[in-house]
Amino acid sequence: MQARLRMRRPLAGQRGRRRKYTTRRDPAAIPAPDLVERNFMAMAPNKLWTADITYLPTEEGFLYLAFILDVYSRKVVGWSMASHLRSELVVAALQMAIRRRNPSAGLIHHSDQGSQYTALSFGKKLQEVGIVPSMSRVGSALDNTISESFVSTLKCEIGVSRYPTRQAARTSVFEFIELFYNRERRHSSPGDI
Repeated sequence: MQARLRMRRPLAGQRGRRRKYTTRRDPAAIPAPDLVERNFMAMAPNKLWTADITYLPTEEGFLYLAFILDVYSRKVVGWSMASHLRSELVVAALQMAIRRRNPSAGLIHHSDQGSQYTALSFGKKLQEVGIVPSMSRVGSALDNTISESFVSTLKCEIGVSRYPTRQAARTSVFEFIELFYNRERRHSSPGDI
């Protein structure tokens, strides 16, 4: 029966998409301890931030998005986009979050162990404002589940598999974060009804 259906309408199985990995560890870097241990709860804003990097394919190459989420509000408090994965990408997202939120010393910034987050420039910026770094274990998406959930929502909601240009992707991401996700989307956390 399947052969007969294929004869009428030739279908081919879809090949798996090539996955782009944004986490590149620096083997010489010493990661921060995991202070969160999968307990993604905050009793007030600016107590715990999670961060990650994702990418969007374009005809011009990848556009990378670094973002920071406030665990209490589940809103994006800082973000940055670039055509590269250098540490400036995450430093720019951190600077935006600091400008927007002016956090008190002791806030925990949780990320993976990517070389961008273990870079001296990023660590220095955290130290300047009294933010405490925390890093997940290697290869465990559950250790940064809030950030992973945001990436999934972003890619599902924008619904574009490949943009014609990086500028088109930038515009789409900006509109998603600033006009929809932070303003209109209902955010929830474990225990919400």
